[in-house]
Amino acid sequence: MTGAGTVTIQTPRAMHVEMMRPSPSVLAWLALTAVCGCADPRAPGASTQPPAPLVAPPEASARPSASTTSARTSATARTSDASPRAPTAEELARYGWLTEENRIRPLVEVFAPPPGFTRVELATGSFGAFLRSLPLRARGTPVHAHDGDRLLEADDPRIAAVVELDVGRRDLQQCADTAIRLHAEWLWSRGEQAAIGYHFTSGDLATWSRHQAGDRPVVDAKGVTWARSARATGGRPAFRAWLDLVFSYAGTVSLAREAAKVDRQDLRPGDFFVLPGGPGHAVMVLDVARDAEGRRVALLGQGFMPAQDAHVLAARPGGAWFDLEQEAVDTPFWPVSFPWSSLRRMRTASGRAE
Repeated sequence: MTGAGTVTIQTPRAMHVEMMRPSPSVLAWLALTAVCGCADPRAPGASTQPPAPLVAPPEASARPSASTTSARTSATARTSDASPRAPTAEELARYGWLTEENRIRPLVEVFAPPPGFTRVELATGSFGAFLRSLPLRARGTPVHAHDGDRLLEADDPRIAAVVELDVGRRDLQQCADTAIRLHAEWLWSRGEQAAIGYHFTSGDLATWSRHQAGDRPVVDAKGVTWARSARATGGRPAFRAWLDLVFSYAGTVSLAREAAKVDRQDLRPGDFFVLPGGPGHAVMVLDVARDAEGRRVALLGQGFMPAQDAHVLAARPGGAWFDLEQEAVDTPFWPVSFPWSSLRRMRTASGRAE
């Protein structure tokens, strides 16, 4: 609410932003979805205070802390020159979007922990283990937008690697969407399709099972209902189309609301930081390492706006491992620090936090 009787509404990203006379059903949908963030700030109703420009000079975004600890100093990443290779049969099964033509480097083989640090233990098959071996593209790969535009050069000091993950052709898979995408892909790889589901910003739960059965959202002045208006379908193309539907009407607001809050000491790979808003932002914890004194560092990844290749972030003053011993987490693209109160963990469709 911006004042008495005034509501700020942000257009869902799937909707054509140039439409002049939306239908009553569209107006109802707008009222339901409100702020979707991490939305493109160019969209109607979005904040007039966008985050730092995508191609800002590194010194413009650097905010070194005067209380930098020895853990931070030692968190300079040791990266490997691992050669890209074809994915194994196991990797093709685990990361369902990969093809035999892709050439990848598993994250765990690219980023060794800083000296004195060891990766934390993870359960086999966990979401954290899924992210720890996330396939990366070759060294020297730039970041491209959904429409093919080159957004970041390969030597941009704020990125450490680019993830081998399709973005799609529409401006949908941004920051919160990337977190949803990876979590959904992990559940898919485990055969837990009934557990895949995420909330729209309106609060309505959209599950893959319902979509697979042919149900589609119907909007009227009373809210969102579901009608069996399509034939039952399954498989990767249908799953990818359903994800785009979720990306259209979910965002940082819904993700922050539906995810489980996590205590700072309980952080693990697969968790994420989120600041809801329009636009808001979210970054994922891809891996965690600890030293003998209990200090922790993490690899962080993000999607961003406009929809673009997901990438592993580079920490400041250098390297890929971020110090977790500060009172907040600074990242190179977002102008606001992530407080520990913004730490969350994804939930399944049944509400189980994983």
